[in-house]
Amino acid sequence: MCVAAPERTDADLLADVAAGDRHALETLYHRHSRWLLARLQSRCADDDIVDSALQDTFISAWRSARQYRAEAGEVGGWLWSIAVRRLIDHLRRHPDPTPVARVPEPEPLPAPGTRTYDLLSRLPAELHAVVSAVYIDQLTTAEAAVLLSIPQGTVKSRLSRARDLLRAKG
Repeated sequence: MCVAAPERTDADLLADVAAGDRHALETLYHRHSRWLLARLQSRCADDDIVDSALQDTFISAWRSARQYRAEAGEVGGWLWSIAVRRLIDHLRRHPDPTPVARVPEPEPLPAPGTRTYDLLSRLPAELHAVVSAVYIDQLTTAEAAVLLSIPQGTVKSRLSRARDLLRAKG
């Protein structure tokens, strides 16, 4: 009788990465790279910048795996926080007179019929993009400005408008 070994958790793999295990990093890459790539592509139209940001994400994960704390959240969330910041770093280094970032598709909303779903689904796309960047991706307003290719003041004013709309509808 053959008993399959249980699949290693992301946290276990990251602990192995911290100990220098390249195979563990490769496994994490295969588990997470596709969805990270899709999320990065939804925020930036330049494939070269997206590819560089993705590669830098896993280099950063290799270098900082010891800093990960399970109490702070899932490994996927930790990787996303690295990825979006690497994307912003690349966007800052490659200024282009035409915006590289595009308004991201709104994040998946909570289940239909819930109060939160109803409120967020009524926001205009430009407000939803700012709310997603600041509250879902947990970016600063300066980082959101770089990501969305809009001035920081516009991010702040859109957040204010979104809050006002949500209060009025809530």
